[in-house]
Amino acid sequence: MWNSIAKTMILATVIAGGLACSGCTGPLPWPESPLYELPVNDPDWQPPANKEEAIEVMAGHYAHYDIVAYQGATPNGPLSTFIISYGFTDLRIEDGELVQYDRFCHAEQKANQDFVSTFPDEATQAIQPRSTVVDVREVDGDWTLFRPATPTLIGVDGNPDDPLTMDPNDPLINDDDNDGRPGVTVFVMLFGFIEGEIYIARREIFQNDVTLFSDGSLRGTVIDDSEQFVIGASLAILNAPNNPDQFRDPGLNPLILIPIPDEIDTCEELIANRDSLFPEEPEF
Repeated sequence: MWNSIAKTMILATVIAGGLACSGCTGPLPWPESPLYELPVNDPDWQPPANKEEAIEVMAGHYAHYDIVAYQGATPNGPLSTFIISYGFTDLRIEDGELVQYDRFCHAEQKANQDFVSTFPDEATQAIQPRSTVVDVREVDGDWTLFRPATPTLIGVDGNPDDPLTMDPNDPLINDDDNDGRPGVTVFVMLFGFIEGEIYIARREIFQNDVTLFSDGSLRGTVIDDSEQFVIGASLAILNAPNNPDQFRDPGLNPLILIPIPDEIDTCEELIANRDSLFPEEPEF
């Protein structure tokens, strides 16, 4: 639903792949899709009888885990990347409709080539998606929830419904992660010894489509069409445009929402409970 952080983190990997790299190992293939099996519903479970009841059942506080898969091309071969995001999703009943609120906490990168990029938690948590009414509907006997796209800006002010600026001198560019550099910063490590920083602005555009299961979880997939602009970089080789596309395999882009007590409400508590809530992170 919301891991458009992905393009931010894989930018450095794409650029790094374009540099000469003697001795680099070849890229690894995608893991088998889907990454995870869906749970089996309890045979005695009685799903909601109507939309009103489905909204009541879905309303709640959830731990949020999603993966966005991206693929690009480098001279070293195809670049495949997973960005794994953690956070909270709250579904609240307002005026008879279900409204979705999301908060980011932390993100991890997994790539099929030997390059590393890091998006600090301060930048991750600066992303504040707009709340939105979701569409609750019955599909082939299952109750589903669809969250439409609500573009959200990070690293730049302005109207999120307008196209992203491509001007590095745009006065609307801000410092959302408060690190003294324009936009938000992604830290990179190339070939294990070249360190750099890339400064970016983004327009986050994501949707999600999930299904209700008998254990109370909501599981499905995320679609990301975010836009990214490179404002500058600490190294000239990193100051290059790049806006990779999501790899559109639903099985490689899962979203998992696990109902949790309201008392678990900080990022520190969420990460401390990661292993009891979610499956292991995928590896190439």
